Amino acid sequence: MANIWVTGASSLIGYGILKSIRSIKKPHKLIGTTIHKDSIAPAFTDICIKAPFSGTDGYIDWIISVIKDHNIDLVIPSFEEDVFFLTDHREQIESTGAKLVLNTYDLVCLCQDKWEFYQVLENSACPHVIPSSLSSEFSELESKYGLPLLLKPRRGNASKGIVRVLKEEDFELHKAEIGQNLMAQPLIGKDDEEFTTSAFCDGKGGYYAIITLKRELSQGGYTNLAEVIDNNQIKAAVRNICKILKPIGPTNFQFRIHNGAVYLLEINPRFSSSTSMRYAFGYNDALMSIKYFLDGKIPGQPKIRNGKAIRYIEDYIVYS
Repeated sequence: MANIWVTGASSLIGYGILKSIRSIKKPHKLIGTTIHKDSIAPAFTDICIKAPFSGTDGYIDWIISVIKDHNIDLVIPSFEEDVFFLTDHREQIESTGAKLVLNTYDLVCLCQDKWEFYQVLENSACPHVIPSSLSSEFSELESKYGLPLLLKPRRGNASKGIVRVLKEEDFELHKAEIGQNLMAQPLIGKDDEEFTTSAFCDGKGGYYAIITLKRELSQGGYTNLAEVIDNNQIKAAVRNICKILKPIGPTNFQFRIHNGAVYLLEINPRFSSSTSMRYAFGYNDALMSIKYFLDGKIPGQPKIRNGKAIRYIEDYIVYS
């Protein structure tokens, strides 16, 4: 039994990871950390610790102290801020003897800026890249992409901050932000043709396991309704992208299908907010990560159950 630390334990991703690990017959000792005084995290952890905000002064010293105080064997960061921070301090953390579930340094850094990410794929002739621009000329973008077009934040995740431009007046409101903060793209596909794919990647340009969900998004940009699908076009797209970027471990791909072609919206080089949905269908990437990063065991493709998942709000009661 290992001591597993999951950061952001009260987030969708965090408690999804914890639930996935709890599902195995011989569970590990789970340590969760959260910035919230009251949260769902204690329901899925053996020890729950109040955390400082990610990246604040003294954060690395706090991380090292948690690892030493609780004899941590494996650290699993759940949300992006911790993924970025732990990636930047990987050598210092691993010097304690603890291991980390992290993607490659290059991919984590690249995914912090969607424009740089686009340029790498475009320069690699990736067939799944969505055309993008930093032009602030409405007439040029309208001619190239048509309307509606999208202004997408260069940094951030999910659908937060995306502006749908229907007319020039919409564009002018955000024109000054294009370049430094925003990038322009055509609107690709429809909302009901969006897919989230998780692959456990091998770091060499391929993957060991994969699952795809056709999804509907919540207003916050997270998967609200999902259905398991098996799509060979998407599998081929993941293989093509892996050959270019060579991710390792749990990696999340967001796709849309437009006119029969698969287009990549973004990659999250970490666990997904729908990880708990995936493990319910047989794809337990948290368990794969423990075996791979801690025990050095290569995961295989699990048998995936078909079905639908619906996210809902539930009460967690703590009696005094």
